[in-house]
Amino acid sequence: MSRYAQVAFTQDVRRVQEERGSASAMERLLAGDPGCTDRMGATEAAFIGARDGFYLATVSATGWPYIQFRGGPPGFVHVLDEETLALLDVRGNRQYITAGNLRGNDRVSLFFMDYAHRTRLKVLGRAEIRDPGEFARLHGRSADARTEGQAESLLVVRVEGFAWNCAKHITPRFSEAELAGALERVYGRIAELEEENRELRSRLGARD
Repeated sequence: MSRYAQVAFTQDVRRVQEERGSASAMERLLAGDPGCTDRMGATEAAFIGARDGFYLATVSATGWPYIQFRGGPPGFVHVLDEETLALLDVRGNRQYITAGNLRGNDRVSLFFMDYAHRTRLKVLGRAEIRDPGEFARLHGRSADARTEGQAESLLVVRVEGFAWNCAKHITPRFSEAELAGALERVYGRIAELEEENRELRSRLGARD
């Protein structure tokens, strides 16, 4: 996490940490070579590969931040190596705010959320937009793009740093797929009870 902290903990941030008493605790996060980027490992790759969406922030030429949600099938964000992410950018509302912002400032922030397990991975990096035809060259011709929709471009992110966050204040949320196992048991039990009720009604009717 050292590179992430070195980028995120500006002098203004450090002053606020001093004022609010967390500077000493944050000091350990600043250790390391400031010229080295954080390298993603198997844990980060697996986490990103399992996500079906993430939040992407950019900054405009006028200094205003912009954040959007990007979604797709699990695995639509590809970890190419220890410091590179890529995804095919499909056509959306055609405002192209993110694409426009990246022409003036290539810095991005990504939030990958696992609400069910209250886990989040924050990523800082530099992004560039390329021709979608480059995906096969970067990831191998046999790679599945795992993308639904019309791809207009390829977004490549060079990771500068990343940080795992604590679970505090993350409200658990579950997708249909995550609830399927539990609901299957519930629906099965409901079916059993309905069958028992039918049998009881039949017996009561026979007595009448």
